[in-house]
Amino acid sequence: MSKADSKKEEKELEKNSQSNKSKKQDKNKKPNAFVRMGRKLKETFGELKRVTWPTFGKALKATGIVLGIVLAFMVVVTGVNYGFSELLKFLTSLGGK
Repeated sequence: MSKADSKKEEKELEKNSQSNKSKKQDKNKKPNAFVRMGRKLKETFGELKRVTWPTFGKALKATGIVLGIVLAFMVVVTGVNYGFSELLKFLTSLGGK
């Protein structure tokens, strides 16, 4: 190998190392906020396209079940509250005599 060939190889290696450094810096640099928001919106709408939505009947049935459970708990909590309030009235009437 001649000196000219080795110098050419050294120059090419330097260019490659410098271009690799600039590529790494480009990769580490964040895109601006609008680009990131645009990407996020695109991902979100892509996910929404893949969602299997329930039929109207299934949604209505699930809503009815939820409302029924909430109503049942409301009745139980109201009953316990009424019981405690009556107990408190009874205890205060005993202490006042």
